[in-house]
Amino acid sequence: VSEKHTLSVLVENKPGVLTRVSALFTRRGFNIHSLAVGPTEHEDISRITVIADAEGLAMEQVTKQLNKLVNVLKIVELDPDTSVERELYLIKVHAADSNRTAVLQVVDLFRVVDVAPTSVVIETIGSESKVKALLTALQPYGVKEIVQSGAVAITRGPRSITDQLKEK
Repeated sequence: VSEKHTLSVLVENKPGVLTRVSALFTRRGFNIHSLAVGPTEHEDISRITVIADAEGLAMEQVTKQLNKLVNVLKIVELDPDTSVERELYLIKVHAADSNRTAVLQVVDLFRVVDVAPTSVVIETIGSESKVKALLTALQPYGVKEIVQSGAVAITRGPRSITDQLKEK
């Protein structure tokens, strides 16, 4: 049975590294649900957060193959119970004069980033379940468009993955 795995991959911040990492998943036939990359607190190191479907042993094989890539520094599979994962969503909802007040009441806890005569754009950052709940609440008003980032995740507690690089 296939399940979602979240990998935090520290890599050298160099051209072509993301291509090599994502190609490894493609060659193995894994579906990548989410892919996000950005610099870390060290300008020469980037973090790639990958969420992919795989069976336990298959993900173990991918992790071993990732470790063999020259520019990969560290790989950690993040446990949902001991990490924080978030995605950014921008959601455009139909909001004409007739239903604008109702839509704005639904999104009161979220950030409205654009108001037009017939729509509003809401920004939300949260877990998958939080975002699904918001989308369900907005469905009756007509969701016009959704744009979302890839997930980013970090371990809970004081230790950092980059600290572990120094311990080698």
